[in-house]
Amino acid sequence: MKKTFLTVAFGLLLSLGVTEAQTIVRIAPPPPPRVVVPVSPGPRYVWVGGYYGYRGNAYVWMPGHYVIPPRPYAVWVPGRWVRGPNGYYWVAGHWR
Repeated sequence: MKKTFLTVAFGLLLSLGVTEAQTIVRIAPPPPPRVVVPVSPGPRYVWVGGYYGYRGNAYVWMPGHYVIPPRPYAVWVPGRWVRGPNGYYWVAGHWR
């Protein structure tokens, strides 16, 4: 019974998109660097801009890259750091 409950609970969390603990950072991320976007490798590619991730005890710049969208007319919504009551937390980018 307990194993079934845990399996169902884990499946529910996955379906809600809750797959990892949320990190709260006390200091704001630095402003993004100026980036020259390279020429697209093809007509179907979309630029997914870089962002600051938080690794260890510091923000680390994660460079942007080109990808082919998962379906026609998909739009990339960039990730962002959001200020909350206890600090900043990351909202991941996703396709809409």
